[in-house]
Amino acid sequence: MIQERLQNLRAKMQENGVQAYIIPTSDFHETEYVSDYFACRKYMSGFTGSAGTLVVLTDQAGLWTDGRYFIQAQAQLQDTGITLMKMGQPETPSIEDYICQNLSKGSKVGFDGRVINYMDYKRYHAIFNSHQIDIVANLDLVNEIWQDRPALPATKTFHYALRYAGVSMEDKLAQVRQAMTREGCASFIITKIDEIAWLFNIRAHDIPHFPVALAYATIEKEKATLYIDASRLDDESKALFEQSQISVKPYDSIYEDVCSLQGPVLVDPHFVNSRLALLVQEKLVEAVDPIVLMKAQKNVTEIENTKWAHIKDGVACTKFMYWLKKNVKSQEITECSAQDQLQQYRKEQENYLEDSFNTICAYKEHAAMMHYSSTPETDVTLKPEGMLLVDSGGQYLEGTTDITRTFVLGEISEEEKHWFTLAMRSHIRLAKAHFLYGCRGLNLDILARGPLWDEDMDYQCGTGHGVGHLSNVHEAPNGFRWRIVPERNDSCVLEEGMIQSDEPGVYKEGEFGIRHENELLVVKGTNNFYGQFMHFEPLTFVPFDLDGIDRSKMTQDEIEWLNAYHAQVYDTLQLYLNDEEKDWLKNATRAL
Repeated sequence: MIQERLQNLRAKMQENGVQAYIIPTSDFHETEYVSDYFACRKYMSGFTGSAGTLVVLTDQAGLWTDGRYFIQAQAQLQDTGITLMKMGQPETPSIEDYICQNLSKGSKVGFDGRVINYMDYKRYHAIFNSHQIDIVANLDLVNEIWQDRPALPATKTFHYALRYAGVSMEDKLAQVRQAMTREGCASFIITKIDEIAWLFNIRAHDIPHFPVALAYATIEKEKATLYIDASRLDDESKALFEQSQISVKPYDSIYEDVCSLQGPVLVDPHFVNSRLALLVQEKLVEAVDPIVLMKAQKNVTEIENTKWAHIKDGVACTKFMYWLKKNVKSQEITECSAQDQLQQYRKEQENYLEDSFNTICAYKEHAAMMHYSSTPETDVTLKPEGMLLVDSGGQYLEGTTDITRTFVLGEISEEEKHWFTLAMRSHIRLAKAHFLYGCRGLNLDILARGPLWDEDMDYQCGTGHGVGHLSNVHEAPNGFRWRIVPERNDSCVLEEGMIQSDEPGVYKEGEFGIRHENELLVVKGTNNFYGQFMHFEPLTFVPFDLDGIDRSKMTQDEIEWLNAYHAQVYDTLQLYLNDEEKDWLKNATRAL
């Protein structure tokens, strides 16, 4: 099937005179997780991971993805004629080098400019131009061969009330206009749908696990325009837009309207799609999107709501842990049925909307694939032995959660226990960080990797990412990573109010995977002669599985941290559990 699709695509490439075609994992808004309408790379390659770029030439094809997906991609690309290109490996050429090495002068590279951001476009243009290769940036060739392509999503919006959002739309617009003034700009094009949801205090269900609406926006000094089908808007949002003189226009009309925007026009080249940017190229100002930082620094209301969301999520996950440990010996439980049970516990919580991403429920060797997703074809039965890794989260009206726990279901090897304990030490060392303001995740990542690096072990991903508020579970610009990865945009100074995950792990292909994850809140500590000290406050309250811990491999201060955390877990959750669950939790949080 994939080979047939590639053949059809190559026929369209020939009709349009292009010798290479680039298909990223993206939509018109540079969104991490995309709706089914935009799953072009998945449709053309069969690779289902959330990150990757497919390049199709007339006689070969390659798919670039990162270390989280090497194992998965290798399996899914088998017999497709597509070569796996392992990003970050010395032998792997860049997309540009691959194309330039295989195309001759006068060739053409095509793509849909709406799914390639302006920064990538400029890089492609500079490199291809130096090799006398031309770009055709207005080709949506996949649409021409995808006969049963899903429709664009168009769910109804709902107003995100001030008791959850904390700041009104009018006040947020004022902040954005102040930022525009600092950059000397008269207009601002916003294409990121999570930012539009934040700015206008609206949410929807256009993308699974990501409660936002597909829309564009333009902000000017005296007016603002939201580009979305007006019939999709809820009555409360409509009324607020009318009061604030927010114009509402059809989704696609932005491509005509931007041509008449007053300049200078602010765009962030990492986010705005290249087709829009090229329309205002003569008057654009490239700058860091000011909303990124505004959105990442949670206000007091968002923080208080998020804490409550985590308590509810902690109850659901703890009930699941109790159910799993109690029944794995006596009931038939599979990866799929286990994740269904966890979702059911979340559904029992007030104001739960949906999961915040596809749950990773991975048993034994499946957990070595960092972003494995169980399907009916891969589903396996759990046994009272080995380990089960569950990475999951919830979207609640009060906020977004993300948690990973690795459960010991029975006997495990000394090697598994060793790495389970070292990954726990890694988590604790980062959670305990005490640092001066001005530090970035780059400065702190060594705390997590240290215990693993000491034994020549590592994991091929970041240690943590920012988390949105009833929004994207992966949020820029904060995170933990030992090196700068520009496209991740997760290396900013850690500011008070930011939320991010702490999730080191160990993954041994064909054997097991271990990950321990909590969300952390950045808070201020002492301010003295040396500056403002900062630290982290845990938001997640669920037991770590003590059955996997080798106490002899931990330091005393690490043991004390874990004991104190578990005491807090018990105190926080015991009010919401029945007597049997409470008794079990008392033992699960026992002091080491």
